[in-house]
Amino acid sequence: MTAPLVFLVPGFFGFTTVGAVSYFADVERTLGAALRRRGVKARIVCCNTRPTASIPRRAAGLLGEVRRRGALRAPALHFIGHSTGGLDMRLLLTPGLRGPSGAAAAQVAALTRTATSVATPHHGTPLANHFSTVQGQTLLMVLSALATSGQGRGAIVAAARAIALAARLDDWLGRSQGPLDRLAKGLLDRLRFDRDDPVWRYLDEIQNDQGAVLQLTPEGIDLFDAAVADHPDIAYGCVVAGVPPPREDLKLSGLLDPEYVSLRALFRLLHGLTGRPHRHYPYPVPAQATQRLLDGALGFSATPATSDGIVPTLSQLHGRVLHVARADHLDVVGHYTLAAEGHTADWLPSGAGYTPQAFEATWDAVAAAIAGEG
Repeated sequence: MTAPLVFLVPGFFGFTTVGAVSYFADVERTLGAALRRRGVKARIVCCNTRPTASIPRRAAGLLGEVRRRGALRAPALHFIGHSTGGLDMRLLLTPGLRGPSGAAAAQVAALTRTATSVATPHHGTPLANHFSTVQGQTLLMVLSALATSGQGRGAIVAAARAIALAARLDDWLGRSQGPLDRLAKGLLDRLRFDRDDPVWRYLDEIQNDQGAVLQLTPEGIDLFDAAVADHPDIAYGCVVAGVPPPREDLKLSGLLDPEYVSLRALFRLLHGLTGRPHRHYPYPVPAQATQRLLDGALGFSATPATSDGIVPTLSQLHGRVLHVARADHLDVVGHYTLAAEGHTADWLPSGAGYTPQAFEATWDAVAAAIAGEG
């Protein structure tokens, strides 16, 4: 008999690998070790997705992917969706799913034992409203134009060379390795003008379908939630993340680092946009026990304005709460600050203080759910 399969589903703008940049590399390693400690011999599969496509299209792509990877031959299936990937997973597993793939989806659902969402906007995110504005749509159009024109690709390649050079200059000046260095080594140094480069194919996907933008708004998810039901034979759980409101420590070392200053400013902007709950589409009010769990793990009171910088914390609640992480949206999938490397090691410098030990605890809780503990 073949081993159970654990499918990792990436979120909005998600990918498996682009260049040497991997979405779930640390998750795959840490979760695999936690499962082996419990005697669970499962095969972990990182799924491809359509980065900004509508949720139904993403779910249809996910169905095709899991069937190609042997889902119908496995004794049991487990799904883990990060961010929008958790919504793809929910739609795929919905009982009575209509359409030409309904029968195949029912077969997959019948084999599925657990469905875990990680920092998923089950009740939408106000950040999606920003991408539906003229400014947000303009940003996506610029990305698409750069990807699909020779001049645009040339500009990106030239900029990539300049950024990679800047990263090397930082090394020569003795600065610690940060996101810029990792980007240079993992992607920018490998980027080519060739139209077949995976980066251009990835950006092409963004150009061709941006349907998820409207669907991830609180208004759009309200309709999704009304139509998508949980499967009665599947154990649904969630990993919830949140960070304290960003405050500047004004340390000279940070202020003299332009990379940190710019990334910190970006995080403050994202956090501010995400912390504006829609007055007509409020998040569910947690039960008292859940509220205590959130407050205790986060170290502060979770309110409708609390978020991981991308998704409101209360919007992430769905099914049994498996774990609450004081972490930002990318921390929980392994892109977090390592204490030994300083603040510039993080793409979203949220100040949450997420550590390798906290990362292991997060994915140990997911492994426990897959193993049927608790």
